[in-house]
Amino acid sequence: MQITFLGTGSSLGVPVLGSNHPVCLSKNPKDKRLRSSILVEWDDYKFIVDCGPDFRQQLLRHHIHKINGIFFTHEHTDHVIGFDEIRALGFRQGSIPIYADDRVIAALKARFSYIFDSEHRYALAPSVSITRVLEEPLHIGEMTIVPIHALHGNLPVLAYRFGAFTYITDAKTIADTEIEKIRGTEILVVNAVRKDPHPSHFNLDEALEFIEGIKPKKAYLTHISHFLGFHDEIEKQLPKNVHLAYDNLKVTL
Repeated sequence: MQITFLGTGSSLGVPVLGSNHPVCLSKNPKDKRLRSSILVEWDDYKFIVDCGPDFRQQLLRHHIHKINGIFFTHEHTDHVIGFDEIRALGFRQGSIPIYADDRVIAALKARFSYIFDSEHRYALAPSVSITRVLEEPLHIGEMTIVPIHALHGNLPVLAYRFGAFTYITDAKTIADTEIEKIRGTEILVVNAVRKDPHPSHFNLDEALEFIEGIKPKKAYLTHISHFLGFHDEIEKQLPKNVHLAYDNLKVTL
């Protein structure tokens, strides 16, 4: 299995438009962050988790011309607004499978009604097939995908475990029952938006505490804002098995 970080930034990306913050002015490519998304590949499968405002750029950058589907964590703009870009993929491959809980499916139908409304459907709109993500694991080929429920402030969100890899973004609290689903993970990705406390995300200390509780072989931090600091400086401060993810990073499991 290979994981590609298509984007590792928080909702505004890095640099932030119009910002003179030193991290936003950095020349280091690792300080340039598109909105958070990953590509997960195994066997002949290619799945995306979340498709934000930079989705088209991410697909072009990595020469992704076909996918087997998109898993959604939640309905916030920085995780779904690139959904229309599947039109070009659909011209090549037909219907695109999507995986989400009922609330997110409803939000997608409201925001992208021209895709889902059969009566008023736009002629060139993409076709999608919907799989509702509930409590039970999903099985795709030889892979078992376990949905993990978390809270993003007060908003329920989904994280996903693909075999021995777990991806958690936009989480602030995770119940003990859900943490049990994560144990045994070899590679863990978790959000760490900044150093200061945040009402709906792990900050750096909370992310490191969570990682210490899970004890994966390796962990990566994502959904990073400019307030966390310069990539190279923060990387030096982390435990040996924890790293800052950065755009275009590839991890093999």
